[in-house]
Amino acid sequence: MDIKAKIEEVVSKVKSDGKLAQEFKDEPVKTVEKLVGVDLPDDAVSKIVDGVKAKISLDELGSAAGGVMDKVKGLFKK
Repeated sequence: MDIKAKIEEVVSKVKSDGKLAQEFKDEPVKTVEKLVGVDLPDDAVSKIVDGVKAKISLDELGSAAGGVMDKVKGLFKK
């Protein structure tokens, strides 16, 4: 199984559905198991959960940083 592909799949689904995002926050392991659709060993599920959390955090950080950077750039344009 390609863990990286599963992480991307879960991230895409969680980010596009507010209900799934809340479910992931409340019960990440159960949500990942539901989205992947197969019973995985605990270590594989944990890797996917950790990867999804990291990816979502990085994406949110990038969005926030981009907004700040746009404001800073705007200060120097006249």
